[in-house]
Amino acid sequence: MVAYLDVAATTRVDPRVADVVLHWMTEEFGNAGSRTHEYGARAKKAVQEARAYLAGSVGAKTEEVIFTSGATESNNIALLGMAPYGEKSERRHIITSAIEHKAVLEPLQHLQSRGFEVDFLEPGASGRIETEAVLARLRPDTLLVSLMHVNNETGVIQPVAELAEKLCETPTFLHVDAAQGYGKLPQDLKAPIDMISISGHKIGAPKGVGALVTRRRGWDKVPLEPIMFGGGQERKLRPGTLPVPLIMGLYEAARIFNEGQARWKRDALAIRERMLTALGKTRFRINGDADRTVPHILNVTFDGLNAEALIVRLKSQVAVATGSACTSAAYTPSHVLTAMGLPEEVATNGLRFSWFPSQIADFDPEDVAATIARMQPDAV
Repeated sequence: MVAYLDVAATTRVDPRVADVVLHWMTEEFGNAGSRTHEYGARAKKAVQEARAYLAGSVGAKTEEVIFTSGATESNNIALLGMAPYGEKSERRHIITSAIEHKAVLEPLQHLQSRGFEVDFLEPGASGRIETEAVLARLRPDTLLVSLMHVNNETGVIQPVAELAEKLCETPTFLHVDAAQGYGKLPQDLKAPIDMISISGHKIGAPKGVGALVTRRRGWDKVPLEPIMFGGGQERKLRPGTLPVPLIMGLYEAARIFNEGQARWKRDALAIRERMLTALGKTRFRINGDADRTVPHILNVTFDGLNAEALIVRLKSQVAVATGSACTSAAYTPSHVLTAMGLPEEVATNGLRFSWFPSQIADFDPEDVAATIARMQPDAV
């Protein structure tokens, strides 16, 4: 059995979640927008229950959550939906980091083509953008800061809670891509962050569902405008028939993960310690600040080894990746590791291990380390 160590790309749907999804597909199959019968009424009530739970998990109000197809769509609504307000208010400056996911970088590149000025901060070898570096770039015309919660390649935690506290007294809005962080660091997301993008399939929910939290500042809503049109669903920000089965799957996955979060963290850390002990038989470097990472992501480069060759050799043992699932098909230098100032040899050959303890019960890191050691001619 090949051990699955690529949960930063996606997780297996929890069987309990799959049962819930199937129920809302085959038994309670009503459209939440149907107002003339009980099927629709039950679907609407269920969606509101899910919305309330997601909101509560980040300390938001029920009406501050809209459902989307995932973090990519949430990011696009958050970033592109702010553009009209930025243009009207003559605030066209945006601050972000060079280590963001492409789902943030590419919408921002689009905004650049529309006349917005975007500062891409680089983190240095730690992989962490410091709050002071962001604040130093603030200007009177700064519309928005967009900073990810947890980097998807290195697992390094960004100071989004601290930044939120600093920005909430300014006119600058904060957007956080929490695709990798939701559920893992719950307290961070209860900070006064204006917009939070959530992905379901990183916590055992199906692919194709997520959420965007748009938190009010007092009585003031985040001044978003829709980027799609065709219906009044989701506060007119995200039109289309609500995918009730997927929403209920996200709800169930979030509930299961949040209730088991303490155990998950403990077991994930135990696996990390076993991994590092086993890899002590090889020559490797950890990419990113090892003291400021989530417990389940480890990005390493092995001296003298090509990442592509290593993945091929490990194929019968573990499923791993070089980085984001959106870019890992091409063995080019990681834009994240490059932005950290790491040498090209390191940035091209970073390997990401990511795991959920419950999904790799029989995994033995010693076997993987032994394979890598045999490939390293000078391994110790």
